[in-house]
Amino acid sequence: MRITSIAVFLILFISCKENKGITTINKEQSANKNIIKPEFQSIIDSSDVIGSILIYDLNQDVYYSNDFEWSNKGNLPASTFKIANSIIGLETGVIENDSVIFKWDGEKKWLKNWEQDLILRDAFQFSCVHCYQEVARKIGSKRMNDYVSKLNYGNLEIDATNIDKFWLEGASRISQMQQIDFLKRLYNFELPISKRTESIMRNIMLIEETDQYKLSGKSGLSNNNGAYNGWFVGFVEFKNDTYLFATNLEPKKEFDFDSFIKKRLDLTLLGLRKMNVLK
Repeated sequence: MRITSIAVFLILFISCKENKGITTINKEQSANKNIIKPEFQSIIDSSDVIGSILIYDLNQDVYYSNDFEWSNKGNLPASTFKIANSIIGLETGVIENDSVIFKWDGEKKWLKNWEQDLILRDAFQFSCVHCYQEVARKIGSKRMNDYVSKLNYGNLEIDATNIDKFWLEGASRISQMQQIDFLKRLYNFELPISKRTESIMRNIMLIEETDQYKLSGKSGLSNNNGAYNGWFVGFVEFKNDTYLFATNLEPKKEFDFDSFIKKRLDLTLLGLRKMNVLK
């Protein structure tokens, strides 16, 4: 009986020791997936902004950022939601196809590019707010909530009163990490959507294609009670690897609006160059 008790004790001891070792390894593996890049912080500091550049190496399953705390902080999705809005519009039939035309009502708009009839790709690339507000109203709050849940997209607050502005103001939030998670599932064909929708999304998200890479993405800008927040999210594809990115920036107190708009893309590309991803 005493021998049996000793044997049980030894088994439990060894088991606990092994489990402790596994836990340690898991923690180390998790830590190794998040790599701080001081170079990103230098880029941000020299650009009169605050925020985070987050880049994810799809092949290596590793995240790079100057500030992982910021990367996990939620912000309004702003026009980056046009990715999800396009998907939901296509899946519900509100957007019939990529040849659909958004008619200009003849009224003056915030951007000159919006003062014309636009096909889907142009409405997406020009970030036409009123075009996508029309899409959201036609989708409706119930279907929008159902699809946002189905796509597991951020933490959005959607109802009938804010259906055409919930991504621009209010309590809806998404973090850079959540943006990457969503983009990864879109890129890997893991979203519960049709192949047709996937194909259309690849087309409208494409920004630039060269002999070396394909750059796809979407910018976003919100103004929450006078506080600007800017996004640039997407992915860059090479022959042997793909990097996903989600940059989120805020201007310092005094800033040039046009310059800030441009920095969302410029700082992301500079971050990719600091990693020797882009030449």
